[in-house]
Amino acid sequence: MRTRTALAVAAAAVAVLTAGCSSGGATGGGTPAEPVTLKFLSLAWQKESIAANKEIVAEWNKANPRTQVEYVQGSWDNVNDQLVTSFEGGDPPDVIHDDSPALAGFASRGYLMDLTGKLPAELKSDIPQPAWDTVTFGDGKGGQGVYGVPFLQESQVIIGNKKLLDAAKVRIPTPETPWTWDEFAQISKKLTKGGAFGTAWPLKSPVNKVLNLGLNFGGTFFTVDGTKATVKVGPEEREVLQRIHDQLYKDKSADPSALGMGTADPLPGFYAGKYALLPAGVYLRQQVVEQAPPGFEWITIPPLKGTSSDQGATSQTLSVAADSKYPDQSAAFISYFLGSANQAKLARGDWLLPTSTKAASDPSMTTKENGWDVATASAKNLVVAPYLRVNGFDEWKTKVATPALQQYFANKITLDQVAATLVGEGDKVLERYSK
Repeated sequence: MRTRTALAVAAAAVAVLTAGCSSGGATGGGTPAEPVTLKFLSLAWQKESIAANKEIVAEWNKANPRTQVEYVQGSWDNVNDQLVTSFEGGDPPDVIHDDSPALAGFASRGYLMDLTGKLPAELKSDIPQPAWDTVTFGDGKGGQGVYGVPFLQESQVIIGNKKLLDAAKVRIPTPETPWTWDEFAQISKKLTKGGAFGTAWPLKSPVNKVLNLGLNFGGTFFTVDGTKATVKVGPEEREVLQRIHDQLYKDKSADPSALGMGTADPLPGFYAGKYALLPAGVYLRQQVVEQAPPGFEWITIPPLKGTSSDQGATSQTLSVAADSKYPDQSAAFISYFLGSANQAKLARGDWLLPTSTKAASDPSMTTKENGWDVATASAKNLVVAPYLRVNGFDEWKTKVATPALQQYFANKITLDQVAATLVGEGDKVLERYSK
């Protein structure tokens, strides 16, 4: 019943958007004489997520014979380079799946359509303003616009070995009473014994994790004034850096050999009891479900609390290319694709958090099974990642922050030295983008 109703609404949306327009051709925004095909570039990569995407597209196509959607599979590995080529060549996909950090540059160069006023009120009100803030950027002409619809977000939680936690008789936190960073440090020390470590910090790519968790103590790492950004590493920003470093070298409750690992690389050691706690994005739960040995018990632990549990958020997004010949139909497809029932389906497929408040209340998003209740509750801690507003962030991240943080966490430079590098070398990079 719900699906049939949603399809009827979607078909009606297209009819309203195209009603009253000329029927003689595809120019001037009129209704084309022949059915049109929209190209939808999707970056879904997990099996369940790809299946969910294709299922929603098929439902749309069945209900909208005059506006068909062609599913095009893309990859996160090279999407932005490919998009620049297609934008400059004048033949981009109509509907584009990307993430919010990429939208600022594309918007300022006129590649994306401003969706302000082109989305239904129900969709706009169902997604909280902090999520919309992740897709609101300058248009390069002194104004601002909304350049995508945010639909999936990620929070940082902790995956815990339940058997080891129960044996140590530690307090199991809830979203209402999370562990503080101090408590986390104490518990990690308690769990470090017999050759096993309390925790593992896989920091092969440390920047986003450090910056997002830095907000636990009010650390923003940047000051932005208009188009000019500068780096700051004061007491607030140093907190998370120091605390992770202390676990590695002072408390020795975190395994230094995990530093060069990617997020999922410590999982075999986690299953074997080498690590009791694994800080990770909520999506890692899927791999635990699929890979953990029979009988392995694990729990999802809520985000840690410093002065707050705030975390920086970016969003997966759907946008419309400014060069699309069918912008109204593209906006209508996005509105259908990201309705609350579909968002819940997409979130389950990617093991991420839907931005839709209705989707977040879906029983499948609040069940205790596989930690969905804790994961979904963590969405309340997400605020706009400050680096979204920083022109030149990607270069700063790649050329300055990643190597400097890797050296610091490897104990090769001091906290003062990493701070000086992030600021001194970082400001040189950002200065080029403020002109």
